[in-house]
Amino acid sequence: MSVRKTILITGASGSMGGKARRYLEALGRYDLRLFTYRNPHDDPALVQADLSVWDENWVRQFEGVDVVLHMAADPSPTSSWESIQRLDIDMLLNVFLATAKMKAKRLVFASSNWVLAGHRFDDEPLSLETSPFPINPYGSAKLFAERFGKALAEREGISVICLRIGYCRRDVAENRPGPDMRLGRWGQQMWLSDGDWERLVERSIDAEDVSFAVVNAVSDNAGMRWSLDEGERLLQWRPRDRHVPVTTLPMRVTEWFARRRYRQIRRWLGRFPGWTW
Repeated sequence: MSVRKTILITGASGSMGGKARRYLEALGRYDLRLFTYRNPHDDPALVQADLSVWDENWVRQFEGVDVVLHMAADPSPTSSWESIQRLDIDMLLNVFLATAKMKAKRLVFASSNWVLAGHRFDDEPLSLETSPFPINPYGSAKLFAERFGKALAEREGISVICLRIGYCRRDVAENRPGPDMRLGRWGQQMWLSDGDWERLVERSIDAEDVSFAVVNAVSDNAGMRWSLDEGERLLQWRPRDRHVPVTTLPMRVTEWFARRRYRQIRRWLGRFPGWTW
């Protein structure tokens, strides 16, 4: 008989953390500890705490935890450095260090496709070998978190799994994909269904013999460039859902101008040694 695992979820009232919570509760195989910054509905199951400020009161809640799912963050790619510094860096460092201090076995981190956003108008497949190319504070913070997670795995012996989450809609019921999604065809190609996300969370908890991993978390969409090999090889996870992007004439025109502008900027910056975009 398998031993029940204790799972701690940060951001448990948010979009991705909330989906993970509901799915794991439905499975009934885990004991959950749930953290949130805000608790607007006074959910008694949620522990309310500001994880960006180190406090031994909430740190003690990490004791006896098997897996930490760190889902809490400022989720907006357009956020300021001030917000990213507190919610995507300070909070992350505290959670990672609390995980190490209380000797949890695994840390699963909600990274983002924005780590590779600068490759949008290139053509090569996007895998672990692809050079990072964040274009905003949000993506930069996620890249930093991945590298800190790798150091934590190597130095503390904690299993760390970073999930580069694609486009999972918060503004539409049932997370339905379609041409109204931001970023045009690129946005649709990196859609992540709720079902694929839930199964990925489960496999990230239960997969064995993983020291450090970065996994692209997108559904098997037509034309998408993200490699799914790491998820299948390390976690035995393969997405089941698929979306065929729908493009409109205005979308194609907008994308053509964006691609042209992007390549002109790259060529211009290429004239200056050490500069990049």
